[in-house]
Amino acid sequence: MKTFLASLKKNWSRLSWLEVVCAILVALGLLVELFGINGRVFRFLEFLAVVAGVYLIVRFVGWWRSRLLWSLRNRLIVAYLFIAVVPIISIVILVVLAARILYSQLGAYLLYEDIRQRLEMIADIAQHIAIAHKTLPPSITENESERILAAQSHAVHENELPKLEIEFSSDLSLLQKVAQGKNSFTGLLQEGDSPSESLSLISLRRIEDSKEPRCVVLRVPVKPEFLSTIAPDLGVIQLNLMENYEGTAPQGVLYSSGGKQYRVADRIVASNRALQTPMFWLDSPVNVVSRLDSVFVAKDGRVDPARPLLAVSNGRPSRLNARIFTSLGELRSSYVIFFVLVIIIFLLIEAVAWTTGIVLTRRITRAVADLYKATQFVQSGEFSHRIQVERRDQLGALGDSFNQMTSSIGTLIEEQNKRQRLENEISIAREVQNQLFPSTLPSVPGVEIEAICKAARSVSGDYYDFIQLSPTHVAIAIADISGKGISAALLMASLQAALRSQTLTAGSESLSTAELVARLNKHLVRNTGDDRFATFFIAVYDSVSRTLRYTNAGHLPSFLICNGSAHLLDKGGMVLGVLDDYVYEQGELQVSPDSLLIGYSDGLVEPENVYGEEFGIARLKEAAIRVQHAKPLMVAESLMAAAEEWAGTPEQADDMTVIVTRLR
Repeated sequence: MKTFLASLKKNWSRLSWLEVVCAILVALGLLVELFGINGRVFRFLEFLAVVAGVYLIVRFVGWWRSRLLWSLRNRLIVAYLFIAVVPIISIVILVVLAARILYSQLGAYLLYEDIRQRLEMIADIAQHIAIAHKTLPPSITENESERILAAQSHAVHENELPKLEIEFSSDLSLLQKVAQGKNSFTGLLQEGDSPSESLSLISLRRIEDSKEPRCVVLRVPVKPEFLSTIAPDLGVIQLNLMENYEGTAPQGVLYSSGGKQYRVADRIVASNRALQTPMFWLDSPVNVVSRLDSVFVAKDGRVDPARPLLAVSNGRPSRLNARIFTSLGELRSSYVIFFVLVIIIFLLIEAVAWTTGIVLTRRITRAVADLYKATQFVQSGEFSHRIQVERRDQLGALGDSFNQMTSSIGTLIEEQNKRQRLENEISIAREVQNQLFPSTLPSVPGVEIEAICKAARSVSGDYYDFIQLSPTHVAIAIADISGKGISAALLMASLQAALRSQTLTAGSESLSTAELVARLNKHLVRNTGDDRFATFFIAVYDSVSRTLRYTNAGHLPSFLICNGSAHLLDKGGMVLGVLDDYVYEQGELQVSPDSLLIGYSDGLVEPENVYGEEFGIARLKEAAIRVQHAKPLMVAESLMAAAEEWAGTPEQADDMTVIVTRLR
């Protein structure tokens, strides 16, 4: 009950305000109709309820159609119904209707043909009597000859023509009215004002006599007994006798013919006739309606030469089939067998088509359902689900493709997770590396220091450091670690730790830079692999004596700019981390006031232009000389911009680092 109420509430919430109003109008209209409330307002309310009901039905049909056709299986079933079933049903209906029309026409034809045969029969009798009347010997009187001829006719045709009446009359008025100037007339005749009593099959023929013309009249009254003898293949037979409709009497069912209107005046129903018993369940009755023309002669002498008679009957198709196939001759059994075989083959083909359609529909919909179910697993994040592929057709290939896709997605997501973890690790390494760079500048009188480092990757392999050794001594270091990324950053951290451990001890300001570099070299050789090394430059400046001591371990030579000239600082030795007991050299020089010390990494001088020419140390010195009197930060930015402008692209192939120190 709760589920039903929840479903009802959900469906009710989906209704628009117009649909709600229409539903209320329909409910009010039903209440008005149920309680029988009258009045103009309530009738108008009922009208609105009908309109609202039609609108809701249209909306419901649209909703039901969308829900029905949401499923691919239902779509295929509907398509199959319209493509295969509906045409077949239409053809079957058309064939059934055509068969019923043909059976109806066949029944009408049998009825008409039997009546026509009896009319021809009485016409032949009349002609025979007329001829025999002339050939009788003179010794036989007229009355006796007429009696003999009538008795012979009755004896021969009593079964086919029940209650046959044969008369000889000298009154030719009836023949003149109906024969239209001819000597004979045969047909259906209605006389007088009571149609049921006057309808008969009649044949009139003029007989030339020696005394005066006479007329032989053969009449068979159309009674229930007569109707029971005609068309034995039909069931019930009924003749509807018509009369003119003048618009004054009760109308009833009207029949139009020849510009006139007729209504049923009386009926004659065949006696002892009933619909035949069906031979099988498809042997449904066929109704037969046919028209017969008669001549109507009123008591006042008016003649209607074409008054219709409607013959209504019924019959079984099996009896009519028997009547049809009696005319097939010796091969009728072969024709029937062939027809039955064709029907069986057709039914087998249709059964195979139905089975094939159902099997294909189930395969397609099952494959689509499996794909849909698999997408639900993928949506929930379960990429290990696989579709079971049973057949190697296009749907099977689609299932294989889906399995491969989910496998690829799972692999990509796993790789993405690994990449994300790596990026997180790199982010941590970058934060750690940023902490390795000096966060505060040393406070030494007459010394201004600025540095810029642009990493080619997330983590830089370049390293620089400023270490204040005493109130008047400052150490400036720059290094380029072999490789890039995390491995270079780790080696950089090791170098930074070793450097600071050596320089932050008491008396380090008097330590030789060559000795300091030698110690760092031993540290790297003993704690790193053979393929790991670093270029290194360190300078120690004494602001009191204005002396600069330095050692360059395989690094690009820094230079000291003073009065428009540059002095390269290239004394030292080989790179760190290769030979354990290598002896390094210390360089020393006196610094002029307002000099500029510039240290850099190879990423600043190696950028190439479009012609493959490197920026180079010479151009770097020229760029530094042009801005030598600017502030250190502006000098550093100018040198970076000059290198990038030379390359013509912001993309970096290597880490770019520059240190600018103003020595006042």
